[in-house]
Amino acid sequence: MKTDRMTFLAATDFLDIEHELVREFTATVIGDASTGREKANRLFAAVRDRVWYDPYTVSDDPAHYRASFVLESGRAYCVPKAVLLTAVCRAAGIPAVLGFADVRNHLQTDALRALMGGTDLFVYHGYSLLNIDGRWLKATPAFNTELCARFGVPPVDFDGDRDALLHAFSADGAEHMEYVRERGVYDDLPLNAILAELRRTYGPLIFKRPHVIADAFTDTPAHRTHPDGIARDPHSPTEVR
Repeated sequence: MKTDRMTFLAATDFLDIEHELVREFTATVIGDASTGREKANRLFAAVRDRVWYDPYTVSDDPAHYRASFVLESGRAYCVPKAVLLTAVCRAAGIPAVLGFADVRNHLQTDALRALMGGTDLFVYHGYSLLNIDGRWLKATPAFNTELCARFGVPPVDFDGDRDALLHAFSADGAEHMEYVRERGVYDDLPLNAILAELRRTYGPLIFKRPHVIADAFTDTPAHRTHPDGIARDPHSPTEVR
């Protein structure tokens, strides 16, 4: 990874920080926050909770990984959500990069496990690294608060003082998330490497959203209707601007 500070603030094809949706979202969420820490705290919470975590939105279409598309669709899995958090932090003047790790998730639904071929290993789990007061901190905005409540897992909070990674245990002490392999840190999304590993690990069906899924990840009004009142399919190319 490059070490030039300007690289950590630059726009890319995926981190489209100059897009109108990204600029508006960033400005609205930041509000009157004045410090990088305050801005990062608000942006983290907004990305975590305003974009529903949906593991069935895994796509091999590069357009679906742009920060602006994630905002427009309102649903994403961990990698696009990390792209969005990284992008809005850069838009707010906070140096940010992307990090990836393989994780073992002990909280799964039957439908998701079947789609993944029976494994609970999630390859290339995405998170952001944010530079707060000269320190690089890890932050994963993947699981929104409502979804965490359904699984009995406390939501991850980012306070700007320490890493905000997924919990190893749920509220009742059961195993939740285990980080098993680091995949590296990048100043832009290494999409080709991610897609290749997804295909190798899960097969091509991982990119085909099942027609009907009703479980903890999808049983929500947001699955049927976008906040603006328009029904959306995250995989529809007509949703890309």
